[in-house]
Amino acid sequence: MNVLIDNFSLYAEGFLGTLELTVYSSVLALLLGFVMASFRVAPVRSLRVFGTAWVTVLRNTPLTLLFFAVLLGLPRFGVVLPFEVFAVLALGCYTSAFICEALRSGINTVPTGQGEAARSLGMSFTQTLNLVVLPQAFRSVIPPVGSTLIALAKNSAIAGAFSVTELLGTYRTLSELGYNIVWTFVWIAVGYLIITFAISALFNTLEKKWGVAR
Repeated sequence: MNVLIDNFSLYAEGFLGTLELTVYSSVLALLLGFVMASFRVAPVRSLRVFGTAWVTVLRNTPLTLLFFAVLLGLPRFGVVLPFEVFAVLALGCYTSAFICEALRSGINTVPTGQGEAARSLGMSFTQTLNLVVLPQAFRSVIPPVGSTLIALAKNSAIAGAFSVTELLGTYRTLSELGYNIVWTFVWIAVGYLIITFAISALFNTLEKKWGVAR
């Protein structure tokens, strides 16, 4: 307990940093994932190509490489932002590819006839997607989206290597101060468990309320 008590402010700062990264990146990932999933099922070929390229590139790019590309590459083009914002962009864009595929799989579970019936009533593609397809697809994608956001929370540890304040990065300071490395990582693990359990509890609640009955 001494490791935690003596360095509570350091742990708290790292925990809040990881929590902020997780929340902001999750919002970005959900928004981009929704847009890209819409692109992938759109009747316009150029949108489908763009959505497919987005997913293919990001799903097959190591997250660490994407961090390098965003944090070190964008400033070369005159885009200068705080490292925390760059980290949110990298995490959010990377995770959006997985959110997109989860949403698309949910969309594919909705019977084709329902979309055709909506269009026969004069609904546009956007109206059909938002009012008919997505409300039904949402129910089946709650578990995979929750798992993806839990993975995002753990992936945020990479940001510490790029001067972003987060939980895992606290071990360097504590190691330099001579604290036992085992207990240092135990309390770091507890911090991640709190965040991931909170996400899991949230999506379990959503699944019980709106999920598809098995």
